[in-house]
Amino acid sequence: MHLFLRHHGIGGIGIIRMSGKDTFTILEKIFKPKNKQEISKIKGYTIKYGNIIENGEIIDEVLVSYFKAPKSYTTENMCEINSHGGNIIVRKILDICLKNGADLAKPGEFTQRAFFNGRIDLLQAESVIDVIHAKSERETKTGMKQLKGVLSKQIAQIKQEILDVMVHIEVAIDYPEYDVDEVTNQQISDMLENVEEKLEKLEKSFDNGKMIKEGIKTVIIGKPNAGKSSLLNAILKEERAIVTQYEGTTRDTIEELVTINGIPLKLIDTAGIRQAKDEVEKIGIAKTKEIAQEADLIIAIFDSTKELTKEDIEILELIKSRKSIILLNKIDLESTLQADDKRLKEVSNHIIKISALNYVGIEELYKEITKLFQLNEINIDNEIIITNIRHKNLITKAIENVKSAKKAIEEKMPIDIVAISIKDTLEDLGNITGEIIDENIINEIFAKFCLGK
Repeated sequence: MHLFLRHHGIGGIGIIRMSGKDTFTILEKIFKPKNKQEISKIKGYTIKYGNIIENGEIIDEVLVSYFKAPKSYTTENMCEINSHGGNIIVRKILDICLKNGADLAKPGEFTQRAFFNGRIDLLQAESVIDVIHAKSERETKTGMKQLKGVLSKQIAQIKQEILDVMVHIEVAIDYPEYDVDEVTNQQISDMLENVEEKLEKLEKSFDNGKMIKEGIKTVIIGKPNAGKSSLLNAILKEERAIVTQYEGTTRDTIEELVTINGIPLKLIDTAGIRQAKDEVEKIGIAKTKEIAQEADLIIAIFDSTKELTKEDIEILELIKSRKSIILLNKIDLESTLQADDKRLKEVSNHIIKISALNYVGIEELYKEITKLFQLNEINIDNEIIITNIRHKNLITKAIENVKSAKKAIEEKMPIDIVAISIKDTLEDLGNITGEIIDENIINEIFAKFCLGK
């Protein structure tokens, strides 16, 4: 089968990719290189210059990259036609490929073939989409480490530890007349302790992994005209939000993405909290409170030129027992509200004076966020970090099966009962790398890919 892809949109270059056993047969029908050479004599990783031809007419001047099996992305014969990037040209070459026997690729089909052909495992395949959709440098690095197989190797090592002991377990089950239980039980216990420790370390890494991948969901709340929109603009260094002297300008949420120390910060500017004057504002305020409950971090901003009001106290109640930073805004004016105010200190230890309009205190805010989430301690170079919820859930399940096996040993259960939980652990780990996996899950994973990968 021949697979074909084109990217939508206009660019300097359009890339069309084909993969499959008849790739070069199709290519020979449509591509005339300037220097004619038999396919068998063309080396892989070679680029040829020539023209795409249809009925003797030159359609486009192109460069074609040759990749010969098994040394290609899919391990099959592959080529990439680099054409001019106009929609008309690319679509025309697409049609010519289809007329000569190619089929359109489904989303993720090239990577799926790489997986089915054994070049990469499922974990590595999933990291491809992580790299494509990465929103920060740290996320890109984490995705690239997993693409290189760092996590796969760790999973394989853990599985090997289990398999080494499973040999003794199978002997004990198949030859019960030999007295190996005492030795076997000790080996199993040692293995289970070691495996549990390694799996729990991976499981715990997901907290940082989730933060690297999804970012820190940060909600900015405050009364109308406290400076929420000015703060958002100061952080983004652009006028993204409307700033006026009139209260209640922001009726809905405004979302933006910035990075701090390589970690995405999902900023959400919300409607000001006060007694709503109309139904639209009422809905906006209700939405503010709902989003605040789901946030990883709440930045509560107060007008330092005014005393705390009933609405301010309501905001303080909202952030109580939550990860929060209090900002006292408008310090360029005469301040009435001070950082040592008992009502503020009872709610948060993180209180910063700022002038959002004049960009004062913004760097201090970044430092406080870095400290609060220990961003400087996330070491993606020397640690293996789980970023995928599917992997995390399977690791959690594997840990539960390890605990079940340990409990069975403590309760002096028969060795074959212990073996059931250990085999379930192996299955959980096999599901991560795709050695054991349901076809529906595979289809669901690759359906998330873009065309061309």
